Amino acid sequence: MAKTDTRDQPAYTLAEAARYLRVAPATLRSWVVGRPYPTGTGTAHSKALIRPAKNPPLTLSFWNLIEAHVLRSLRTDHGVPMDALRRAINYAERSLKIERLLLSPELRTDAGKLLLERYGQLIELSASGQIAMRSLFKAHLDRVEWDEWQFPVRLYPFTTGGVGAGEPRPVAIAANIAFGRPVLVRGGISTAAIAGRIDAGESITDLADDYDLTPAEIEDAVLYERAA
Repeated sequence: MAKTDTRDQPAYTLAEAARYLRVAPATLRSWVVGRPYPTGTGTAHSKALIRPAKNPPLTLSFWNLIEAHVLRSLRTDHGVPMDALRRAINYAERSLKIERLLLSPELRTDAGKLLLERYGQLIELSASGQIAMRSLFKAHLDRVEWDEWQFPVRLYPFTTGGVGAGEPRPVAIAANIAFGRPVLVRGGISTAAIAGRIDAGESITDLADDYDLTPAEIEDAVLYERAA
């Protein structure tokens, strides 16, 4: 039996994944289990956009984290129904014969272009809205790193309120480092461990000395943990 890739194994609760990605838990839940919606004859249930690594209990993998990160750039900021996004993803997967499109590095080229074009058509997005959507989409893809086999290997989550292309990348998440928990890029120290020591009364200067980091890096870790 083939061994399951560590990156595709259950690793995060819904709450953890939502916090790391800075997505509302209810939004993430709707992506991984679907959600009810009213119809003329009662209530129906939409299909999920992401297949969780395990359910029950609902547990996400590192690759699920990547899929949700990509969806974050296309979420319902414009009041878009999930159905339109699902149809656009399915269309691009069928057209290009790609499985799990949201994990594909081809999103940076033809697959991404096709997805965004189809999505824009389905939701009748204005020309200016399409430009904004493409920019946000690219900014999210730029924070995913793929390995030589073209699978996602590292995510640099947004750490501040902004989501632009110039946002810093002090924090990384990788399945093979710290059990997939967020760490500082330089030093590989868990952001949660740093925040915990600060809460216990230790100073930024002392921690910077302990870990051979700059005070700014310690602050980056704390701000990410507290903003998430």
